[in-house]
Amino acid sequence: MLGWLLRGLRQGRITTVYPRRDEPAPDGFRGPIELVDAAHAPPDLGELCPTGAIAVDSRGRVSLDRGRCILCGACVARASNRFRFAACYETAARSRRALTVGADAVSPGDEGRPSLRAIEPALRRSVHVRHIDCGSDGAEEWEIQALWSPYYDIQRLGFFLTASPRHADVLLVTGGVTEPMRRPLERTWEVMPEPKALVAVGTDACSGGLAGAGDLIAGGVDQVLPVDVYVPGSPPAPIAILHGLLLAVGLLADEGAAA
Repeated sequence: MLGWLLRGLRQGRITTVYPRRDEPAPDGFRGPIELVDAAHAPPDLGELCPTGAIAVDSRGRVSLDRGRCILCGACVARASNRFRFAACYETAARSRRALTVGADAVSPGDEGRPSLRAIEPALRRSVHVRHIDCGSDGAEEWEIQALWSPYYDIQRLGFFLTASPRHADVLLVTGGVTEPMRRPLERTWEVMPEPKALVAVGTDACSGGLAGAGDLIAGGVDQVLPVDVYVPGSPPAPIAILHGLLLAVGLLADEGAAA
């Protein structure tokens, strides 16, 4: 115990100060894909992406849908003059269309559903979060779990996990919605009290990811329920998820996905 105390005094505070101040990403961090050059692209450029996140219109203009991007890096490796990894965390947005950059990008005014605080001004620093896995590969669950570690310490911002949807203000959903999980997801949302918000965490939850939509999977969560905030990434970093939560409850202004 004494050694632990002395080590803590030497190192000082290690908890992130985000969102009071930005936290820079480390060197080499593979954040969201950034579109460097969106003009005069060959029609077959979209074939680089296994999920169809890259599109080229009839005028040769490129658009990138981060809601479908799994960060595999194939586009960066084979077309580095047009794509690169951005060293940033804040990628969440309050509308699905706002995740698209390039030719089909929307204006910042294209906001989705209002935040919880806009609906209920009396919402205080006590937001209860319920998480439900609807078919993820487990990667997003590790990042969500990290938010309650001493470094991120999300409870300092008033977020608490709850096992009961009847006590929850925010529903975190991971994975594309598989058919067996469709009704449990709907039931969870039905019993949550108003006002409430739903945050889709990860590319699978945003669009279905590699699996897409089919007979056994609905695709993105918004094919089943209304989504308030989308957090793209495969998986998104803990601060990206925290950014989405802060948008959902109205503690941060919505600036859309990172450019």
